Amino acid sequence: MPVIQRGTASLRKAKKINVKTCLDDPYVIQWKTIDGDDMHFILQTLEERIKHIGLKKIETPRKKRRSVTKKQLERKCDITNSELPKEKETEGKRQEPGWTDLNIRRQLAIGINEVTKALEKNELILLLVCKSAKPDIITSHLIHLSASRATPAGQVPRLSETIAPLLGLTSVLALGFKRQSDKFTEVVEAIIPKIPALEVPWIQYGTEQSVADAHSDSSEIQDPEQLAETLGEELTSQKRKRNESNQLGFSNVVLQPLKIKKLVPNPNKIRKPPCKKRKPLST
Repeated sequence: MPVIQRGTASLRKAKKINVKTCLDDPYVIQWKTIDGDDMHFILQTLEERIKHIGLKKIETPRKKRRSVTKKQLERKCDITNSELPKEKETEGKRQEPGWTDLNIRRQLAIGINEVTKALEKNELILLLVCKSAKPDIITSHLIHLSASRATPAGQVPRLSETIAPLLGLTSVLALGFKRQSDKFTEVVEAIIPKIPALEVPWIQYGTEQSVADAHSDSSEIQDPEQLAETLGEELTSQKRKRNESNQLGFSNVVLQPLKIKKLVPNPNKIRKPPCKKRKPLST
């Protein structure tokens, strides 16, 4: 029988599992589907308008550098000296790189980053998002922003395929039309009725009914003394919100109050005792 020496074996302690509590969103918010006829109508109107305006980004083609020998350099020098007058003629015909019309370009917001900045400043009348944008989280935040600003927004399939080559870009995942867009007023008015309204549970349209519902829900929970204080605070806050919303242009939007049923503390959280400051040594 093998003899086991004492003190050689060591017991391994079980590792503590770190538990992190977090809030999960119970709502699944998605873009609403647009019908096939409406989709073709939107793409056709946009294509016709962009072709009529002639907005496009011109880029200079990049040339690849290659290792060149001495003989090839001598040949190129001879060829370039003979073709100098021809190159001067072609340079005059080439267009300068950049957008053809900057004033028209400033009326649009192209790309997800530019669209989010314009929505935060409440500068858009209409927002169109391409369905080919993957993953979905890239464009999911635009639903909340556009709903809170009361701007009509929709997801259009093949948006990037049809519009990107017309504008001279590789892809257009989001396209926004600004409020001061004179060249696209007819297009925006024609497209808005074809886009379904967004549904966000904590945002409602129609101020009077939603405010009354919020007061009725709060009156069931709170005491009468607390209600008087909260009603006074809410009235002052509503006046401020109305003044701000009238300036920004989205007074029809009302945010619903957040209801928390229960707060559960983390049982595995270890709180460290406060560190005691050492007194300085007296000399």
